[in-house]
Amino acid sequence: MRTYLVVLDETAEAEIALRFATRRAAKTSGTVQILVIVPKQDFVAWGGVQATIESELMENANALVERALASLDNALGHAPGFSVRQGDAVAIIHETLASNAKIAALVLGAAAVGSPGPLVSHFAGADSGRLPCPVMIVPGSLSNEALDQLS
Repeated sequence: MRTYLVVLDETAEAEIALRFATRRAAKTSGTVQILVIVPKQDFVAWGGVQATIESELMENANALVERALASLDNALGHAPGFSVRQGDAVAIIHETLASNAKIAALVLGAAAVGSPGPLVSHFAGADSGRLPCPVMIVPGSLSNEALDQLS
């Protein structure tokens, strides 16, 4: 089954990428894998404080996934897969792509104005020729109607 990998964060463009990927997967009898990446935190001198910060970040990431799952209107017909990982986003995305041969595309949302975002800049630039799958960049300025029509 064809899988679309979506990197989800709290930005509007990530939600747009998820909507596009969900509808695209539904039309191609595929599925969606949601990846939430929690950045590794700088070392804090007090271990208990560090653990609390990291725990809160993981709780926020899980809540983000829950909100995303609730926002989907069952267009896929089944629940997408999801994972929450901590560390460097680029490295984690490479690991995820390398470990799952069923991923047909990396779906990223570009900001509607200004810089497209660090992941779009990276994966559409220096790394684009070394990936095992295409990168789909969804413009953040698209309406839901346009997304539905294009997917």
